[in-house]
Amino acid sequence: MKEFIIKRIYEEPSDSDGYRILVDRLWPRGISKEKADVKEWLKELGPSNELRKWFGHIPEKYPEFKKKYKEELKSQAEDLKRIHEIAQKQQVCLCYSAKDTEHNQACVIKEVLDEMK
Repeated sequence: MKEFIIKRIYEEPSDSDGYRILVDRLWPRGISKEKADVKEWLKELGPSNELRKWFGHIPEKYPEFKKKYKEELKSQAEDLKRIHEIAQKQQVCLCYSAKDTEHNQACVIKEVLDEMK
């Protein structure tokens, strides 16, 4: 199985990204579908609007965000399982738009997927 990688959608796509999936509920500002170069946009995997607004990308809220978001992700088990299966065959890159590279939903999704191994 390949490792899951995470990458800002604003970074240049590369062949090493493999299967690129956008995991934001909202389409990222200022980026075209061509430039994004994603195979899938799984907006349902993004945090709910309520959780996203509450979190506001405030690092101090991240531990609580992570806990609440993992609860939300339980309802997305089918998509997570499918992503995990794709990773059996090829590299999977979880793309996100947040500026904070350490405190975002892609980090939480990667953690959940890694725990499925």
